[in-house]
Amino acid sequence: MDTFYSSFRSRAGPNVNATAQSGSHIIAPVLTNNTITGGVHFLHNAHGFTFDRPHSETTQTSATRSLIFKHKTRICSEYRYVTEYNSLPGERVLLSERYTQPLILQRHRHQQEREEELRSSGEDFQQVLSSRSSDKSVHLNSLFNPDNHGISPSAVILQGNSGNGKTLTVQKILMDWASDKLYKERFEIVFHLKCKEINRIPGRKSLVEILSYSCSLTPDQISQILQKSPQKMLFIIDGFDELRLTQDNYDMSPHTDVIQKAPAEVTLCALLRGHILPESFLLVTTRSTATDKLSLLLKGPQRFTEIMGFSEKGVEEYFQKFFQDEQLFRRGYTFVKTNETLFTACSIPVICWITCTVMRDRFTDGADVTSGLETITSIYVDFVFTLLDHHCQGLSQPVPILLKSLGQLAERGMLERQVLFDEESVHETVSDSAKNPFLCKFLFKRRIHQETMFSFMHLSFQEFFTALYYVLLDEEESQKKLAVLLNHNDCYPPDFPAVWQFTFGLLNKAVRHTLMKKHGLFFHPNTQACLKKWILKKFHLNCLFDSGALFLLHCLYELHEDDFVKEAMESLNRLYTYGELLRRTDCWALLYCLQCCQSIKKVDLMSSSLTPEKLMMILPVLHKIKHLYLILEDASESDLGKLLCALTRGQTLNAQEVLVASQIPDVGNCSINTLDLSISEQLSSVHIGILSYKDPAAPLRSLSLTSPHSELININWIELFQIITQNDSDALINILYFSKLKKMAILVDCLTERWCVWTLQIIQNCPSLTEVKVDALFLLEEGIKILQRSRTRPACVMRVEGSVCHKLSQKCTEYKDRELSCNQKVMIHLNSWGFSMEMLRKSLF
Repeated sequence: MDTFYSSFRSRAGPNVNATAQSGSHIIAPVLTNNTITGGVHFLHNAHGFTFDRPHSETTQTSATRSLIFKHKTRICSEYRYVTEYNSLPGERVLLSERYTQPLILQRHRHQQEREEELRSSGEDFQQVLSSRSSDKSVHLNSLFNPDNHGISPSAVILQGNSGNGKTLTVQKILMDWASDKLYKERFEIVFHLKCKEINRIPGRKSLVEILSYSCSLTPDQISQILQKSPQKMLFIIDGFDELRLTQDNYDMSPHTDVIQKAPAEVTLCALLRGHILPESFLLVTTRSTATDKLSLLLKGPQRFTEIMGFSEKGVEEYFQKFFQDEQLFRRGYTFVKTNETLFTACSIPVICWITCTVMRDRFTDGADVTSGLETITSIYVDFVFTLLDHHCQGLSQPVPILLKSLGQLAERGMLERQVLFDEESVHETVSDSAKNPFLCKFLFKRRIHQETMFSFMHLSFQEFFTALYYVLLDEEESQKKLAVLLNHNDCYPPDFPAVWQFTFGLLNKAVRHTLMKKHGLFFHPNTQACLKKWILKKFHLNCLFDSGALFLLHCLYELHEDDFVKEAMESLNRLYTYGELLRRTDCWALLYCLQCCQSIKKVDLMSSSLTPEKLMMILPVLHKIKHLYLILEDASESDLGKLLCALTRGQTLNAQEVLVASQIPDVGNCSINTLDLSISEQLSSVHIGILSYKDPAAPLRSLSLTSPHSELININWIELFQIITQNDSDALINILYFSKLKKMAILVDCLTERWCVWTLQIIQNCPSLTEVKVDALFLLEEGIKILQRSRTRPACVMRVEGSVCHKLSQKCTEYKDRELSCNQKVMIHLNSWGFSMEMLRKSLF
């Protein structure tokens, strides 16, 4: 030990100097009525001796403050940036453009809660996370707050799955502390230790030497800082699960000195146990597979917290920060939110980053995100390889063997309908489970005991690894398993549809190339041929129904080979999803498959919960369907207008029939409930059905327009539907004047003077009109008189059909009276020569 000097100045007397030579100690000096001033530096106290420092000693000296300022400056400089997995040399991004606060829980969850989280997806999954966030969620600034009993933890465990953002959260804590935004009053100094780096430190090292590896301070400077207020110190230890600990590390005798040397792992364990600087605070991150070991090693009182990943709000915030452009953010986030599986996976921050990165590349290339950004399978493959490349240090198995063992475990769980696995089952198939980044470990209470169980990060990952297992098996075994499943599931959709979709996704040419290039994973060609033959057989039935139809479309979407998809779709005539809930992911699959084919004869989307949002997703391909039937929920005039614009302007077929029924809530403003579009090479017509109960004073019940197909393109359908809803008959005349109509038909409750004048004005102002048909329940005398005095233009005829009531007073005008014997059915003909009326049935009077 180097010689050191401690100088003490008495208030009333001379200076006191005490010197300890190498190998010696100053044992219990007695100082009374003295104040210690100056740069007093205690490097070492005798074992078991603690010095009772006066308060003035605990305050920072200017030298110490200068060192801490230097430490903070270095952290602000280095931790301000993030180096991403795909960063080129010297390439970095700002931490503020990536870090988003994840959901952190401060409690253990029960088995039922874990299963609910693992099995739910999409909006259901986000609702589960939302319910968790309202219960025991914490923020970074409250990790060390006192509990309900007023006790603050000395050590906080921050658990999280691989890729869930533990390291980035640590970086955020350090950056905010160094910027005086976090823990300013609580911690004067914060040190950061990375277990991955500690594994590489050779020889025997003291704590001050280990700390010097991770900061810009020297061991002597660190030693000087450590003498000041240990209760104001925080040590952040990142990646405990990566620390290489042996039984010898546990058995070595503890030491309590910051300069005593030992293997780096042993010194770190002494800090964790509280043997060194027991008054300091600890924050330790770890995967769930090592939490139990950490808890046994760590000093108390402890607090357990767990990073759950991003909430729905967190995913949105991450996308916004990543793209730094409102338009790109909206395009990317909307795409992800419409895909339930991908949206669920994006709760994992690394998958969020992968998805955003892939999207940004497509935006840069000018690609349209709606054309099928990436298959779900490709995103999962990227995630698996990210963990293999960056989170799998020290694995004892080659990658192909590791993936097959995970797939075998996953398949067992799928067949047995399990998402939680007992310890014995895991150890039978997966070696070194504690270091496996794809598995999560849980401890559950069972009466007076604890039970250890494992799971994949989510059911979707279990499904993915099952599919990977099937295609990685050798040809004979793979064919055997697939044949059993295919024969067993002759009715479709089969069991485990997501497994099948992932299987087809793994057959994608780009995905196969990635798997082969990265880790030499090979799929036998006969396996591909077997699956493609099976799905072609289904499409050759010419007609797909219900959920089975959607399942097969998803398989083609994940395969994402345009030529093969085209071959399958061209053998299909009819597609029915009647009564099936059409999810947003189903719309993406339908969009892609229809983009690959020339046309399809019939698609029935009736009673499929088709919302305007979902309609917009498939809008670009609806013109390829010869006979389209759909029910649109909660539609506005704008939604219906966009639909008509897409059908008329994107038309490539010689003929098309479209029937749209609109389910409108009572609180809605739109009064249009049906659209019937018929397109042919010569003339096309649109029939618009109107709900009269929306405005009882507006008796217009329907409007039919027929014109050359080329003229349908020129109609402003959104404006037209708004005019109909607003019952603005004058504006309706103006918009129809420019439409070059050939034929028009209307249905009204009563033929009043108003409707006669309105119809005659349209005939006068629309020179292309050749035929007008008016149907009414009742023809009122005031309307008949107008027609008797009128003429049409040459080449235009008008027919009016309805009932005339012969009662002298209180004439019939309501629908319920239409069959009464006082009513006579008549047909009025009006042309350029004049007026005529014929009886269609004799009156009973």
